[in-house]
Amino acid sequence: MKEISELHFPENLRYSTDHEWARPDKDLFVVGISDYAQDRLGDIVYVDLPATGSKIKKGADFGSVESVKAVSELFMPIGGEVVAVNTQLGDTPELVNSEPYGNGWMIKVKPGDPGEYQQLMDQKSYLDTLKG
Repeated sequence: MKEISELHFPENLRYSTDHEWARPDKDLFVVGISDYAQDRLGDIVYVDLPATGSKIKKGADFGSVESVKAVSELFMPIGGEVVAVNTQLGDTPELVNSEPYGNGWMIKVKPGDPGEYQQLMDQKSYLDTLKG
């Protein structure tokens, strides 16, 4: 595991206490897990994501990631309808490790309440939480 100072946390994202991130993309939000989360999980070997069209509330689980160490639930940072799923992760789940903010994204959500995005932590608040 890396030190927090060795990990990457883009300023243009918002973060949940469960280590998911969200990024605006027009009228949608792209969702994935943070560099911290993927680092702590270790090598990811499987990603289970919801079907397109699923409506999931903020804080509810939307899938799981399986690593060589454990299986971890994924929690919605923003409630809404899943309008896209990163199907690349079916064949190459390791993208979550190598590109957690790029090709390792998980789902795109049409938000029920776009204001939920502002309730997520900015980069500084998330780092403060990680540092305890």
